[in-house]
Amino acid sequence: MRTELGNLPARRHLPVTAAALPAGTPVLDVVIPVYNEEDDLGTCVRRLHAHLSGTFPYPFRITVADNASTDLTPAVACSLADELPEVVSFRLEQKGRGRALRTVWTASEAPVLAYMDVDLSTDLNALLPLVAPLISGHSDLAIGSRLARSSRVVRGAKREFISRAYNLILRGSLAARFSDAQCGFKAIRGDVAQRLLPMVEDTGWFFDTEMLVLAERAGLRIHEVPVDWVDDPDSSVDLVRTASDDLRGVWRVGRALATGQLALDRLGRPFGDDPRDRELSGVPAGLARQLVGFCVVGVLSTLVYLALFSLFRLGTGSQVANALALLLSALGNTAANRRLTFGVRGRDRAMRHQAQGLVVFAIGLALTSGSLAALYTATATPSHGSELAVLVAANLAATVLRFLLFRAWVFPEPAPTPSPSDRSAR
Repeated sequence: MRTELGNLPARRHLPVTAAALPAGTPVLDVVIPVYNEEDDLGTCVRRLHAHLSGTFPYPFRITVADNASTDLTPAVACSLADELPEVVSFRLEQKGRGRALRTVWTASEAPVLAYMDVDLSTDLNALLPLVAPLISGHSDLAIGSRLARSSRVVRGAKREFISRAYNLILRGSLAARFSDAQCGFKAIRGDVAQRLLPMVEDTGWFFDTEMLVLAERAGLRIHEVPVDWVDDPDSSVDLVRTASDDLRGVWRVGRALATGQLALDRLGRPFGDDPRDRELSGVPAGLARQLVGFCVVGVLSTLVYLALFSLFRLGTGSQVANALALLLSALGNTAANRRLTFGVRGRDRAMRHQAQGLVVFAIGLALTSGSLAALYTATATPSHGSELAVLVAANLAATVLRFLLFRAWVFPEPAPTPSPSDRSAR
């Protein structure tokens, strides 16, 4: 889980002309992972081949990745490879869709890699929009989404519920922003795959999700394409077992991200053309992004603080309620700013950061408690609304001071490493 991705080159238009590619190299390699699909494989491959031949403007290849089938699937795949020049057959002796995709994608020389399920539930008219952003250099991965507003989907209530519940779990537990992890219709740039796939551990159905979560956390751009999708009623997928394996995968990846076991923090800006990295006159590096993150965390922690104060105020005095609410919200605020605003991950110096955060908390407590004391000096029985108004004003002043202390003391920018020329000049 500690494999480093390494620095990726700047996004650029991929080489797609005959002069730019070695002879016989396809621009697109579409993988179809199969297990015991002797009845549907021939129809699927011929339909896909006809579609690509008529609509895709570049050389392509269709790779049938057989996952240790026990029926006549290997024979059908070999027959298709003999019949259609753009079709190849690849045999694996172990099951696992993720294993098949990683094996074929890693060995492929094509600049764009894709896969789709053998049932072709997704309308093939979405294939060119899927890979076009990768060829142009705009995006790094692309996925078909059945949950986009403009998608047109026909499937049963059971699968619909499972799909939406699973994606809600991903959003809540792994903070995923992509909309549909399970749609069997995805593509990835070849250079990105070479660096990303070694970090993906799963070899089964969770492979897709893990790849997307790691890519998103690494700062890669994921393009989503609304698709037309019709459920295959004869699908052999074991929904209960797949769901169980996926939940175990979510727990494994979430734990690795929370404990800093992944090296993704060293790939926060993988490309040289990220506009957020451009220098702004008079603005220190990273200040704009940190301000945005700090404001978002500040708004959320203030809401939590006010809710806790109102709750504690029901059973105790205002000063005690203020101290308890500020302490609990300060712990969460420090942890959130550590991770989201200043990009510090892992457990290294976590206790030290929390201790420094408590010092900042004490300063905020002095400001808010002093404000409450001043309010009670002015009026003996202030209303609850007056208390909240005074606390909001005091917290605004404390927030400005908190940001300055966080940036300069708790999470300071690391000192720049001297270049070899600088060291030699000394």
